[in-house]
Amino acid sequence: MGSHRRLAPSGFDRGAGTALGVLSVATAALGAVSAGAAPHADPGAEVDRLYQEAERATEAYDKADERADTLRKEVGEAQDRIARQQQRVNALRETLGSLAGAQYRSGGIAPAVALLFSDDPVDYLDKATTLDRIGARQAGRLKELQSAMRELAQERTETAGKLAELEKSRKAVASHKRTVEKKLAKARRLLNSLPADQRTAYERASRSGRTGMPDLSGATAPNARAAAALAAARSALGRPYVWGANGPSGFDCSGLTQWSYAQAGVQLPRTSQEQRYAGRQIPLSQARPGDLVVYRSDAGHVAMYAGNGQVIHAPYPGAPVRYDPVGMMPISSVTRP
Repeated sequence: MGSHRRLAPSGFDRGAGTALGVLSVATAALGAVSAGAAPHADPGAEVDRLYQEAERATEAYDKADERADTLRKEVGEAQDRIARQQQRVNALRETLGSLAGAQYRSGGIAPAVALLFSDDPVDYLDKATTLDRIGARQAGRLKELQSAMRELAQERTETAGKLAELEKSRKAVASHKRTVEKKLAKARRLLNSLPADQRTAYERASRSGRTGMPDLSGATAPNARAAAALAAARSALGRPYVWGANGPSGFDCSGLTQWSYAQAGVQLPRTSQEQRYAGRQIPLSQARPGDLVVYRSDAGHVAMYAGNGQVIHAPYPGAPVRYDPVGMMPISSVTRP
């Protein structure tokens, strides 16, 4: 998502002049329409703002959803460990019960009394030796049982905490999802309220993307991983923007970059804010194909540099994965994974 209607100046803005001309025409047309807003309000700018807010909420959704997935796995693994530990505790209890029975059958009474009344002192001494061995084993098993029960109790306490955190994360996911849906629905209602010709002008200027392949000759990736990631991103051209998705049939902005690098064997974090620090930051002037270009001060949008002043990205709902000038929005950083 994110606004692509006001292109920031940049030495990488090759081809941006034409887009600026189209955008200025669309903005002038949209500014003449009130659509229920203030007399001089720009509906297009309001749509852009709503898309940006929805994108921030989408990134928060992605982060919460990723955390929920991690917690679900951790809880499942912990529950497996608890089950195994419970089996161990049960087995130790059975062993102690068997030892206690053997001790009773061996004559678990005071040694002096047993020796006094024994008809066969040699037989008694044999039994006493066995009894001592059983007692030592019983003490060892008892300590093992106590340790196992402490570990079991600790595991259950930690799992209860993770379950509580999982529930909290689930609620966060649902909350961010509602926020995204509200912002996108409001943007769609605003667009639908415009006359058809003005809506078409906005769609053409802000959402249609490029119809042709930009000239990327001479641009080389810094390494094989970046080249493979860029090839994966190119294979996704034309696929739809789907918020919260990380491929392969649809993507949000950070989902596209994460999926592309995963095809190259590199695991990136889920959100654009985290991807910003998933490598070495470099100046924009040194950007090479495969580098991650992060936009706005909140790092709310990310694209992949394709070379010759172009990026590939998943813009926002209604716009497919496409090329755009690298200077389409204010750039906050460039990262080389």
